[in-house]
Amino acid sequence: MSTPAVPVPVPPVPVPQGDYVPARRHGAMIFTSGMTPRRDGVLLHQGPVSATVPVEDYREAVRLACGNALAAARAMLAPGESLSVILELTVFVAAAPGFAAHSRIADLASGFLRDELGAGGIGARAAVGVASLPGNAPVEIKLIAAV
Repeated sequence: MSTPAVPVPVPPVPVPQGDYVPARRHGAMIFTSGMTPRRDGVLLHQGPVSATVPVEDYREAVRLACGNALAAARAMLAPGESLSVILELTVFVAAAPGFAAHSRIADLASGFLRDELGAGGIGARAAVGVASLPGNAPVEIKLIAAV
């Protein structure tokens, strides 16, 4: 039996770490840039995701990165609007050799979005293993949402 997830406060819109915008809106669709587990511009989690560490140990990093993506998407909303559905979630995992539970890391992001948005928080998804991520982040999250 699992314990209920405690909603994480959605952080302020992340400050870009390069020459890009946190999110772009086109009509009723919002596309976010990839977000890492940063708070106030500081990367709080570093290093690859290891097969020798329980997936649960990465929960905070994933929820922070996902919260940053959600904050960027919400910043594109006009007064009175809300996100109706997550169309696509992409979870990039800096996977150490031997790590194969990419979808379980992505499940942490899906759970965060379900906690925040209800059933509309679950959309199409990809979990992608990569050799490295910006700043040596363990995860990077990217969303496409509908208003």
